[in-house]
Amino acid sequence: MELHGSAELSLNGRRRLASRVVEEGWTLTQAAEAAEVSVRTAGKWARRYRAEGEAGLLDRSSAPVRVWNRTSEERIEAIAALRRLRMTAAQIAAVLGMADQTVSGILTRIGMGRLGRLGQDPPQRYERSRPGELVHVDVKKLGRIARPGHRVTGRVSGRGHHRRSYEQGWEFVHIAIDDATRLAYVEVLADEKAATAVGFFKRALAFFARYGIQVERVMSDNGACYRSKLHALCCRLLGIRHLRTRPYRPQTNGKAERFIRTMLGGWAYGAIYRNSSDRTAALDGWLWQYNHQRPHRSLGRQAPATRLTELQRNDLLRSYS
Repeated sequence: MELHGSAELSLNGRRRLASRVVEEGWTLTQAAEAAEVSVRTAGKWARRYRAEGEAGLLDRSSAPVRVWNRTSEERIEAIAALRRLRMTAAQIAAVLGMADQTVSGILTRIGMGRLGRLGQDPPQRYERSRPGELVHVDVKKLGRIARPGHRVTGRVSGRGHHRRSYEQGWEFVHIAIDDATRLAYVEVLADEKAATAVGFFKRALAFFARYGIQVERVMSDNGACYRSKLHALCCRLLGIRHLRTRPYRPQTNGKAERFIRTMLGGWAYGAIYRNSSDRTAALDGWLWQYNHQRPHRSLGRQAPATRLTELQRNDLLRSYS
């Protein structure tokens, strides 16, 4: 039993007090003095014990049985309906002539306090069943590191130093990730031109082939390197179908976008590097750990390499059945 913070008596104390009055014939005054409580308190516990027995000695809720100014269910349903139209609490309050705090409290109580995707179409999630059935590719631009920043060294550049003197340009991180297993291949390259993207794609195919994965389709966004004739010719010669996302719909290539977020947090910004060369040198170790050790929530807490082995074993078993 949980007692409220101001309780004078434990459950045993209440039982002892009530028993003295009800069963042993003590007066309320005597029982109250022995328990060091008021006569009113002693009378309350004795009365509840006489009426309900042991159950009467438990704490009761202090909430009122009925709240006369409680918002009606019809009004709450109206608030929920307006919320599904993605209206803010202030807008709903203005439409219904209610206080902002009341509407906000109701929305929180019915689980609609945050808009999120409320009122929108549910996200369309998919996952290919075979390794290589679909590979996502993308490019992430990272600024080159000229020197450790002031947050690391504690030194602030003098007036003679200009920000432009530390600008070193960009590096382009090309990534390829298998849809079914999340097995990933990454390179840091100097640009995102068509020839560079095609060269990376060929090396990515060789990487997947070493794991026994034959790539059938590739999905990319509408970047210039992926819309080039060179990239289209490469896919045609290799017999790989090229899919592109709809304009302004990066979530279609969501597995690549999610991998980039993980990569930025775990590798690109996950440590302090002296320069870009140190950051690039750390990529292989992080990528191996991602592919072979890091558990992936959408894979049932498996690493991509483990998921690949499981899928390949299942395919082998089906081929013998």
